[in-house]
Amino acid sequence: MNITRIGLNRYEVALRESIFHVANGYLGVRACFEEGVPPNVRSIRGTYINAFCDLTPIVYAEKMHGFPSEAQTIVNVVDMQSIALLLDGEAFDPFAGTLLTFEQTLDMARGCYTRRVEWRSPKGRETRIAFCRMASLHAKELMTIEVTVTPLNWAGDFQAVSTQNSDVYNDGDPNDPRKASERKRRLRTVKSGQQDGCVFMQCETIGAVQTMACAALHTGGGSLHSAVETAQTCNTVTLAGRCAQGVPTTFVKWCVYTDSRRHAEPLAEAIALARGFAALPIETWYARQQAALDDIWADSRIVVEGSPSLQTGIDFAIYSLIQSAGRDGISSIASKGLSGEGYEGHYFWDTEIYMFPYFLLTQPHTARALLDFRYATLNGAKEQARLLGHAKGALYPWRTITGSECSAYFPSGSAQYHINSDIAHAVITYYFVTGDLAYMQEKGAEILIETARLWLDTGHWHGGQFRIDGVTGPDEYTCLVNNNYYTNLSVQFQLRGTLRICADLEAAYPAFSALARFGLTPEERQAFAQAADGMCLPYDETLGIYAQDDSFLQKQKMDLAALPKGALPLLLSHHPLSFYRRQVCKQADAVLAHFLYEDGIPQDVIRRTYEYYEPLTTHDSSLSPCVFSMMAARIGEPEKAYAYYMHTALMDLDNKHRNTDDGIHAANMGGVYMGIVYGFAGLRIHADGLSLRPCIPAAMQSYAFPMEYRGMGLHIRVDQRAVAVQLADEGALMLTVYGVAYTVTQQPTVIPLQGVAGEAAR
Repeated sequence: MNITRIGLNRYEVALRESIFHVANGYLGVRACFEEGVPPNVRSIRGTYINAFCDLTPIVYAEKMHGFPSEAQTIVNVVDMQSIALLLDGEAFDPFAGTLLTFEQTLDMARGCYTRRVEWRSPKGRETRIAFCRMASLHAKELMTIEVTVTPLNWAGDFQAVSTQNSDVYNDGDPNDPRKASERKRRLRTVKSGQQDGCVFMQCETIGAVQTMACAALHTGGGSLHSAVETAQTCNTVTLAGRCAQGVPTTFVKWCVYTDSRRHAEPLAEAIALARGFAALPIETWYARQQAALDDIWADSRIVVEGSPSLQTGIDFAIYSLIQSAGRDGISSIASKGLSGEGYEGHYFWDTEIYMFPYFLLTQPHTARALLDFRYATLNGAKEQARLLGHAKGALYPWRTITGSECSAYFPSGSAQYHINSDIAHAVITYYFVTGDLAYMQEKGAEILIETARLWLDTGHWHGGQFRIDGVTGPDEYTCLVNNNYYTNLSVQFQLRGTLRICADLEAAYPAFSALARFGLTPEERQAFAQAADGMCLPYDETLGIYAQDDSFLQKQKMDLAALPKGALPLLLSHHPLSFYRRQVCKQADAVLAHFLYEDGIPQDVIRRTYEYYEPLTTHDSSLSPCVFSMMAARIGEPEKAYAYYMHTALMDLDNKHRNTDDGIHAANMGGVYMGIVYGFAGLRIHADGLSLRPCIPAAMQSYAFPMEYRGMGLHIRVDQRAVAVQLADEGALMLTVYGVAYTVTQQPTVIPLQGVAGEAAR
C-alpha cells in the first residue's frame, strides 16, 4: 500500500507536496523539503489546522443587501518543517551536488511519509539521509519528523539547524477563482520562547479571531548537543556533534499544535503535550499509528484484482479521506482536505454528497461527527435565512468554515440552495443505515425540520405545482434558474424523509412530540407532504428526458468540440454570461439527480437523460467524472464506466486537472470510493433496506469491499461470474439483488451476474 516517486523533478515539487502530505483530520502538513528549495522552484510551504481560519473584510465595488461581509480563509500556521543539515561544513541541498538516489514514499499501511536520499556533495562527500513524517491518528496535535543521517565515505562535524518559524504567508493567485487572490500574511506572533529545551510560540490570526500555539522538542541524536536561540518570529534549535563513517545518527523532532477552539490554554497545553508525547519512544507512536490504520483498513479497504495502478488509486483515495475528515463536531472536510489552500479551506456540499458516504458505510461514528458540525452551525443557518429574506427556516451557507456564508459571488454560490437538501440527504441516509433514532431525536430531526421550513418559504404554488424559482443547481455554468431538476427532486426526498423520521420518533418515543419539541404543526406537516407530492419536475415529452431546469433545453448548445485547446476549464477562459446562456454543464446535475434519487424513474428515461447531458458536460469540476462513471454502470455500460472511473481514481496522482499543486481533490476521493460501491456494485440505500445491482468491466478480475449496516459487518465480492455476499458475524440481513430479496448470513450467498434489470428503478 505504497505510493513511490523516484527521482527529483523540480517541476513536480509542489505537486508532490500535496500527494505526500500527512494529516489526521485536525492537523495537516504539506510534504515540503525540510531543507527548503531554491527561489526558482515552486513550493507551497503549508501547515494547517482544520477550521482554524482568519476573517477579512470582503470589498465590493457594488455591495447589495445580504452579501457576505467577511471572507474566511484557512490559515497557514507556524512552520516547524524546517531542518537544515550541515555535513562537515557543506549544506545538504538536493539541487546542488549529485543525487545518487532520491525516493519519496507514502506508506498508507503504516501512516508515514518517507523521503530517502543518497547525495554526493560538491566536494565529493556521500551521505544517506532519510526523513520520516507522521501525523498521529492517536494524538491529533502531534506531527513527528524522524531524521537519519549516515555518512558513507566521510566522518566529521554534523549540524542540524531546526527552526520554528511564524513568518509565514498564505498562497494566492489573482487569476484563479479557486484560490485566494493574493499571497498574504494571516498570522502574528504573540509570544515566543523556550522552556527546558522546548521551543514554543503562541500566535493569533490577523483578524484576532482565533489563537494557536505550537511547541517543538528534539530527542535522540546520540552524543549530539543542542543550543537554542529564540526570537519573535523564529526559534532555532541546533543539534551538533560528530558523525562516524557508516554510523547512522538519528533524531526526532516532535511538533505539537493546539488551537483555542479545542484547547482552553493552547500554549500551556502545547508544551505539556510535547513533553508527554516525547517521553515515549517514536517506535511506540509508529505502532499506535499502524494499529489505528489496521482497524480502519480492515473495515473499509476496497480490493480490486486486475489493475495495480487502480488499486493504488483507490487506496490513496480512501487514505486521503481518512486524513481529511474532522472528527470533533467543530470541523468538517475542506474541499482540499488538509493538503493545501485551494478554495481557502472551505466546506461545501462536497462533504455530504461525495465524502460522507464512505464514513457512513465504514465509520459511522465519524459520519455522526460530520453531522454534528452541521448541527453546531444550525443557528448560523437560521441567521443566513433571515439575511436572505426568509421569514422562517434555516439556509446553510454554500461555502463556509465558521458556519456563516463567505461566497462573494452569489449566482454560483449562495443561490445554490440545494446545500440544504444535500445536508438533509446525509441526515436521512445516516438514519436509514444506522437506525440511530436517538440521534434523530437529539439533533437530526431539528436539522431536517428547520431546513424543510426554508423550502416552504422559498417555493410557491403555480398551476397546481410546487415551484422553486431563482436558484442554482450543481451545474455552476447554469445559474439562477427556475425549477432546477436536481434541487426539486432532492427537496421532494427531504420532505418525505423528514415526515417519515418524525413519525418514527413519535412511534418509538410515546412522550415525544414534534410539535412540542420543534414547533412542527399539523399544518406544516401537511404542507410538507403537499409540496413533495406537487413538486415541479420539468420533463420534456419530445426528448423523453428530464430538463435540467425550465429554460435549459431552450438555449443554444455550446459546441465543446470547437473550443480551442486550453479553453477548459471555461471559468478561467470565458466570462460567466457566455456559458450561462448556453447548454453546457460544468458537472453532473440532472445525471446526479438520477444517481441519488432514482426511485420510480423508468430505466429508459435514466438512459436518455444520461445520453443527452453527457456530450454537454465539460467535467471542469472534479466532482463530475465519478458521477458519470456510476451512472454509466447504472445503465449497463461498464466499459464506459471504467473509463470515467480510471480518470477519477488517478485524478490527483496523474494531476489530470493540473491544479493538484494547490491540494488534493477530496470530493473526488469520495467519488473513487462510491465508484466501486455505488457504481459497479450498484448499492442503493432505501428506507427499508439495501439493494445491489452489480456489474464489472472486463479490465477487472474482481472487486471486493466491507461495509457496515445496522451494526452488522457485510462483505461483498464481485467477479466476472457472480456476486457473493455474506455477514461478518452471526445474524441475518435481507438484501435485494437485481430486484430479488435474499437472506444473507455468515454463509456466502452467491448470485450470478446479470445485465441491467427492470424497466424502472426500485
